[in-house]
Amino acid sequence: MPSATDADVVRMRDQLFFEGPEIKRRLSRFWLLLVLAAVIASAGVVSDSTATVIGAMIVAPLMVPILGAVVAVVLADRTNLLRSLALIVAGAAAVVAIGYVVGRCVPGPVVAATNSQVASRVEPTFIELIAALATGAVGAVALARDDISDTLPGVAIAISLVPPLAVVGLTLESNAPKQSFGALLLFAANVTAILASGLVVMAIYRVHHLSTTEAEAKRVHRGRAVAAVGVALVAVAIPLALVSARLNDSRTTESTVSSAASAWADDVGWTVVSVSTQPGGTVVRASGPLPEPDTASLRKALARAGLGRTKVQIQLIPSHTIEVGPGN
Repeated sequence: MPSATDADVVRMRDQLFFEGPEIKRRLSRFWLLLVLAAVIASAGVVSDSTATVIGAMIVAPLMVPILGAVVAVVLADRTNLLRSLALIVAGAAAVVAIGYVVGRCVPGPVVAATNSQVASRVEPTFIELIAALATGAVGAVALARDDISDTLPGVAIAISLVPPLAVVGLTLESNAPKQSFGALLLFAANVTAILASGLVVMAIYRVHHLSTTEAEAKRVHRGRAVAAVGVALVAVAIPLALVSARLNDSRTTESTVSSAASAWADDVGWTVVSVSTQPGGTVVRASGPLPEPDTASLRKALARAGLGRTKVQIQLIPSHTIEVGPGN
């Protein structure tokens, strides 16, 4: 059974807590790296550059106060718990503000319809929560065991903290509040997952048996804190599950519509260009020669497939050749 030692606790406190004579230097380092990471992430999202966004993930120091909150709960250290939570909230707000300012400096909106970096972060699903739980566990194990601490850069890349916050600011500036909420939900899910899996790992390593003997008034009620994290985990899991179910239904509908539309298009000599889910329903784009084909058979095919009440729109794009230059 793995077990942490007093030396491990001292090392973790030194890595994660903002306390002691070095507190000013540690705080200045945290804010410097956070601001730079926020600028890099915002620029990476605006330019739709995956490499730049990954660079921001590596630079970002937000994992430090999040894991600091985990260790503070386990050690029942109220002072450092409150300090870590304050840094998480203040840091998140700062990144959102920087994203908003960067959004003001670029022409045109930065939204999911035109930017893949935004699109990948505004509809988080339940599977991303599972990935975040596993990644948070790796980060906590790397913290508890100094012999595998070299995995932390990989953890920073695997779990997304600063980029979703930058997307929140950018989409707020672009007047897309629903997308902002989705990106904020992703951030909240990742933070909650780190806290939950981190607490489990610290319990496995029995770090709670090494808690300091502060005055009872200054101690954290460990059970209440763990319960709060559990409630938060459920609170983010519900909307993620709902989004997953909705996306799964959309994919199923798209697949059924695509099959019916392709069969119809083959019969009338047209070609299905795309099938997509839009706010108003499923949209089929088809192209072919004039005259425009009758869509009654497609409507019947959709009804036979169980989509008689599903809103499906077909956009017909005539394709024909007109000679505008001199003939041979």
